[in-house]
Amino acid sequence: MNFYTIGEREIVLAFKMTGVDGTVAQTRQEVLEAFNRVTGKGDSVMLPVESVPKVLILTERAASLIEEEEIEWQKTGKYPLIVEVPGLSGEVKGKKSLTDAIREAIGIQI
Repeated sequence: MNFYTIGEREIVLAFKMTGVDGTVAQTRQEVLEAFNRVTGKGDSVMLPVESVPKVLILTERAASLIEEEEIEWQKTGKYPLIVEVPGLSGEVKGKKSLTDAIREAIGIQI
């Protein structure tokens, strides 16, 4: 399955170390341009057809910057499917940090 990541530098680099390509984006404009390129929306130059991902991984912070566009895309039911992951800083209010999410998932307190 083909994946692609959009978000903060540390998260994108972590995914790149596992072979998942991505774009570092911190502003709404950067996130929106990367999102449009991956999905083929807007005036952005789309990725080559053979490299269009089946799953788009957005950090919660990046997703919060393009919330309306993300919801509209999800309503279409087209690929890529969108998955949100928490960032390292846990900046999004009311969301868990990545460390807390991992601790909860594996059930170990360090």
